[in-house]
Amino acid sequence: MTIKLAVLLVSGLAMGVTGTAQAQGRSHLGFQVGYNFDYEALVAGAQFSAPVGQHLEFYPSFNYFLVDQGSAWAVNADLKYRLPMESANWLYLGAGLNVLRAEAGGASNTDLGLNLIAGVETRTPNIHPFAELRVTVRDPSSVQLVAGLNFTLGRH
Repeated sequence: MTIKLAVLLVSGLAMGVTGTAQAQGRSHLGFQVGYNFDYEALVAGAQFSAPVGQHLEFYPSFNYFLVDQGSAWAVNADLKYRLPMESANWLYLGAGLNVLRAEAGGASNTDLGLNLIAGVETRTPNIHPFAELRVTVRDPSSVQLVAGLNFTLGRH
């Protein structure tokens, strides 16, 4: 029941934020690749960011873990805060909800966690390379490092 409630809350927030972001015209869509140190697995994924304030963005993402046995994927609903300093506007911090689904040997498990994020992203006009460290707090917790590209949608 808790997972269904979390998914409903995140979906509602995403719909509201997406409408605001489309009006502002600074949303981004991108892809990422990286490594999860605790699962010892490569990670591939995609993300979307939509502004909700001057320095704050709604930042949902999806990760697929390339595990040896079974399958694992995660959906994240984070908020990303860009530091308001002109000299460090490429640096961001964030936090949010993580839903991890893992299946192996006929068994499956879904866990909720809390994401803590620190990243860097260039502020070039249309294509934004980035690198990000994500710590997901749960039992067991995990750490992953990803890099990728974000592409500006609409007017910039």
